[in-house]
Amino acid sequence: MPDYPLIADHGLIGDLQTAALVSTDGCVDWFCAPRFDSPSIFGALLDAGRGGHFRIHPAAGAFTTKQLYFPDSAVLVTRFLTEAGVGEVVDFMPVAGPVATTSHRLVRMVRCVRGEMTFAVDLAPRFDYGRESFETHLSEDGAVFEGPRTAVTVHLIREPDDERIARTWVEGGDVRGEVRLVAGQMRGLMLQTGTAGPIRQLRVAQAQQLFEETVDFWEGWLRGSTYAGRWRETLNRSAITLKLMTYAPTGALVAAPTAALPEQIGGERNWDYRYTWVRDASFSVYSLLGMGFTDEAAALGRWLRDRVDEQADKDGGGPLKIMYRVDGSSDLSEEILPHWEGYRGSAPVRVGNGAADQLQLDIYGEALDSLYVADRHGLAPGHQGWLRICELLDWVAGNWDQPEEGIWETRGGRQDFTYGRLMCWVALDRGIRLAGEHGRPGPVARWQRERDAVYQQIMDRGWSPARRAFRQHYATDVLDSALLRMPTVGFVTPADPMWLSTLDAMDTELVTDSLVYRYDPGASPDGLRGSEGTFSLCTFSYVTALAGAGRLDKARVTFEKMLTYANHLGLYSEEIALTGEQIGNFPQAFTHLALIDAAIALDRALDRHPSAGRRGTVPAGA
Repeated sequence: MPDYPLIADHGLIGDLQTAALVSTDGCVDWFCAPRFDSPSIFGALLDAGRGGHFRIHPAAGAFTTKQLYFPDSAVLVTRFLTEAGVGEVVDFMPVAGPVATTSHRLVRMVRCVRGEMTFAVDLAPRFDYGRESFETHLSEDGAVFEGPRTAVTVHLIREPDDERIARTWVEGGDVRGEVRLVAGQMRGLMLQTGTAGPIRQLRVAQAQQLFEETVDFWEGWLRGSTYAGRWRETLNRSAITLKLMTYAPTGALVAAPTAALPEQIGGERNWDYRYTWVRDASFSVYSLLGMGFTDEAAALGRWLRDRVDEQADKDGGGPLKIMYRVDGSSDLSEEILPHWEGYRGSAPVRVGNGAADQLQLDIYGEALDSLYVADRHGLAPGHQGWLRICELLDWVAGNWDQPEEGIWETRGGRQDFTYGRLMCWVALDRGIRLAGEHGRPGPVARWQRERDAVYQQIMDRGWSPARRAFRQHYATDVLDSALLRMPTVGFVTPADPMWLSTLDAMDTELVTDSLVYRYDPGASPDGLRGSEGTFSLCTFSYVTALAGAGRLDKARVTFEKMLTYANHLGLYSEEIALTGEQIGNFPQAFTHLALIDAAIALDRALDRHPSAGRRGTVPAGA
């Protein structure tokens, strides 16, 4: 099997409509265009031999690499150190803007910092997951790769007298090249999607201007943050990462820019995350408002409102889809790519997502909670918006008491999940509050009756006397870390003995060396083979729960330990394996959202109790 980089050995760049992963050895091995959820142009991350890649690295055999972001930006710098010299590849995508386009630019500036260095260029696209053939046309100023449905043009960044320092050739339809630079020289390439030419020579000064404009955009955007707490640099990086995963034309946030990266190496839990979940979008509103990014929160709120409007306009209404494409469409048919081997042999490679049609009742609570939080920040719904909220609440009131697939999208059959019931309670509670606070009309008495019935059912059936804890669903005593949100949404108080007992039980069953599993699939089968790592979202939710319960020493140590599992750029995938390796889709929005929430909650708790979290010994069980 070919060598694969670690999932964590990547940085993310993007233009607010799509994104690319760049490995620490200078390889773009994942890039889809024109949107996040479009077929791939480079997909070597899922099949090193047939997926396609765009690699720039020293031609010399031995080198050391370092990678960093240009401060306060999404411009990625990959440094190469050799005995002969030091070189850099500076990768970025100029911002595409709020109007959907097929034209996206990926700029790769190559420069020598010290001594001299010859860079090797290997440009091997594979359109439509490697299923679309193409022709290659090479000229002295660049190349065109043209297929029946897809086209890419590559413009060289060069000066007029560069014949002596660079050469290119075609090999099996791919373009190879070498460029020899000495200290102070910079050249490069700009890949442009959606066009079969014309090829044009891009001067170094023009590329430098694109670089400066891109840095200026990100620095200016980040100045909108109001967070000034203890972990400012960490939260800034998470905020930029979330912004990179936002589709500007609609405001939608993808769960991750990747597909089919495994939750277990060699396993089958390989899902496509390049879509927008109602749940993730809802959580995002809360997290972004917590950092002061009201425009992004408002855009996500509009995206949620549009999905509610569309569903209400259908005959008979009905439940929301749990996820959508970034443009709001809901065709997410799942297919397997049998010609790709998967990351490190982790087959099947899935694109699309068959969970899209599942019934997951929790999304209504998350959606209504985010609208309520937005309302408290001055983003109140208008009259038509309120009518749609009423329709949504009426559906919840009539449909909350039924089995469903649950937050974790298990494929083992429907159950009466406690978390789903909890979030139905949240939906009804927030609707009642909105009606009361704004004097809005609605069947509030019915909502109150159903809200109270949900509460009583959870207390009667969601509580396990044997475990002295709230359980995953009514037919099991297995625990579920999704329930870490119970005090956060106000269902129980953080000091409630029933909650503290649940937290203690989770410490015993779900927490290992401060990392948190979602649930135990061995004890509660989910219809899939294999196991998974600890879920990073849940670890940060655990920090929030510990802070709320006043266990600040443990909360802070757990948070600081979790920060050590980030990659070299501060990015997180979905899960962490027993070895500490990041696994699952990367980077994952859920994790970065939960990190922001945990940091803000911990900041507030520590500010109230400034002496906490400073002890010199590690708390037991941290």
